Amino acid sequence: MKKFLSTLIILGAIHTNEIASQDVEEIIVVTSALIDTTEITNPLYVIDGDEIIDDATTSLGDAIDSYLGVSIADYGAAVGQPIIRGMSGPRVKILKNGMVNRDVSGLGADHLNDVDLNDIEQIEIVKGPSSLLYANGTIGGIINVVDDFIAAMNYELPELKVGYETQSVNDGSSEFINFKNNFNGFNVNVGYKNTEFGNYDIPNGAIMHEEEEHDDHGNEDHHDEDEHEENLGFVNNSDFAVEATKFGISRAGDWGYVGVSVDNLESLYGIPFHGDEHGDEHGDEDHHDEDEHDEDEHHDEHGEERIFSTTDSESFTIKGSYNLNGNLINKIDYTYRDTDYTLTEAHAEEEGHDEHEGEEEHEEHAPTVFANNATEYSTIFDISNDIRTQKLSFNYIDEDSSIVGEEAFMNPANNEVLTLGYFVGQDFDMFHVDLGIRLDQVTRTGSVTDEDHGDVDNFTIDDDVSNFAVSIGRDLSDTLELNLGYSSVERLPSVIELFMNGPHNATGRFEVGDPTLTSETSNNFDISLNFDNGEYFAYASFFINDVDNYIALIDEDEGHEDEHNEEEHHEDEDEHHDDDDHGDDHGHGNLIHANYVQEDAEFDGYEIEFGRTFDLGAGEMTLSFGRDVVNAQFTDGHNVPRINPARNVYLLSYAQDDIVFKLHLKDVEKQNDVGEGETATAGYQMLDTRLTKTFDLSGKSKLKVSLFGRNLLDEVARNHASFVKNEVPLPGRNYGIKFNLTY
Repeated sequence: MKKFLSTLIILGAIHTNEIASQDVEEIIVVTSALIDTTEITNPLYVIDGDEIIDDATTSLGDAIDSYLGVSIADYGAAVGQPIIRGMSGPRVKILKNGMVNRDVSGLGADHLNDVDLNDIEQIEIVKGPSSLLYANGTIGGIINVVDDFIAAMNYELPELKVGYETQSVNDGSSEFINFKNNFNGFNVNVGYKNTEFGNYDIPNGAIMHEEEEHDDHGNEDHHDEDEHEENLGFVNNSDFAVEATKFGISRAGDWGYVGVSVDNLESLYGIPFHGDEHGDEHGDEDHHDEDEHDEDEHHDEHGEERIFSTTDSESFTIKGSYNLNGNLINKIDYTYRDTDYTLTEAHAEEEGHDEHEGEEEHEEHAPTVFANNATEYSTIFDISNDIRTQKLSFNYIDEDSSIVGEEAFMNPANNEVLTLGYFVGQDFDMFHVDLGIRLDQVTRTGSVTDEDHGDVDNFTIDDDVSNFAVSIGRDLSDTLELNLGYSSVERLPSVIELFMNGPHNATGRFEVGDPTLTSETSNNFDISLNFDNGEYFAYASFFINDVDNYIALIDEDEGHEDEHNEEEHHEDEDEHHDDDDHGDDHGHGNLIHANYVQEDAEFDGYEIEFGRTFDLGAGEMTLSFGRDVVNAQFTDGHNVPRINPARNVYLLSYAQDDIVFKLHLKDVEKQNDVGEGETATAGYQMLDTRLTKTFDLSGKSKLKVSLFGRNLLDEVARNHASFVKNEVPLPGRNYGIKFNLTY
């Protein structure tokens, strides 16, 4: 209630300013917060919203996976966390209209990026650490999803959009409706989308079971059962359903604009793989047969158990821009957002499971609730003059994260960040220079509970980090442009990296954080060339990113522990073994023991693309080839884990009036450069296509019909960056049709 009253006061004050400033000269406000600033955004992708809307409904990561330098870490169809130049997790921030989307994707590899891609204007991707304005610690880059639910300019005409989509790979469908209009000077935008996808199909032989790699016991019955599961032809528990509702209202004029929006997303999706903390490695040959039998029974029961997640996200946003046209301050952009987000992971027993009710070993699983509550304020002052463009930014975030329930692996934690940033850009005779400086005061508080004794140690990490980025651009000719960029960006460890301490079944690991971890420092150099003469085009970008104290989750070698904890761990292990003969050598069953550790690392690579556009018939044909490569090694020579391999991307595109046809082939090479505990991943070729036809209906409305096909070759494909690449392969061949009707 207090937040709502504060909102009314703010809106009232702004409306008063509106009345007092009707004689101010009109300004043009660009939809995107990034494009309308001196933000250093090289290299930058801007993806038109129609490219997303007209194609198949997917996760955010899957929607942008075909762009050079961008890949995903998937966990089934619902989850596709983006990776930029080998960087992922807390190093890549997902933004919604210029402000970080505060879900719990950073708390688990099986958590989705909860962003609604319905009726968006565009997606902006900044590769590398040059982007400083909207999020701290972005040494990988940012992905900004832009819509106009808080309209910066008045809607000229009422518009109603209705859409429907169906896909073959999951027997699923999706429908949406959007309406926007201007009522008495107020822009109103309402949107709704409902998506229901079932388990997705996979090519024959795609499932790889652990028994196929390590068939030590030769259990034929167990193998037959696995073979039967494999022949199902789909990934069990890979369904996905989401319901998204958005509402926005704004008022715009010569003075600027102000508005509010309310977003609500509710989803339910299956977890196609869930590690088992209770294993069959008992180290006792006398009990082997009995334990193996028990494990088979447990497997039978577990096979009838559904594991799924539900999410509920509510965000309230106030956003606006006030034009002063003063001698010192030209305008003020401001944003306030309050987010309440929960993800609940639960277990459900399917029919026919009551017969096990009397068995002591079969227990009910209590749900685990991941919650994130955040409040964020941001203000940007435009203090530009006739010589240079200048902006001063302030940002404050207060974020509470908690995990409560049976599988909680981290105690509640708080993240508080106060930021001051300065950005300046100026044209000189020969070149253009952009400079950004950002200072962050970061406080992270949390605690770690000792696994054996239950003692709780409290920690507060309070530190100041400084960042800067500079970009120099020059036109070498009318058709060739050169850009050089250098940045030095610090990132404090996330709450997971600091305070994690428990079994994380989604990754199949017992993960241990370290409250003594220090900040990462990314020193990045980037050089890019752009050529375009109207017929031929080419792009090349080369980067080197040296990261001091890079934080990675590293699996322990089997049979020994990390040097720093070896002696203490073995003592605890002996005590635990005395108490429980059924624990494995590490005391964590089948889970791999993994630690968050630090070591200097270097990321380097390149993206190149060249192509030609030419007239063909009554339309225009474009052919292009692209390739991206990322290499990542620690200073001792071993590889950074979960780095996706090199890819070659071929594109054929044809556009003629109201027809667009695209044929896209992504050739992913085999990944042999593996990290600790990893295995090589085979290459694959992903062939996708889309044909979109627009029909003009009496001049008052138009109908877009899109036919799309994905993985037309029905390739068995595994994503090397996925924790579950063997158990959860990528979907098989998928056909679909999508209708978009606009009145």
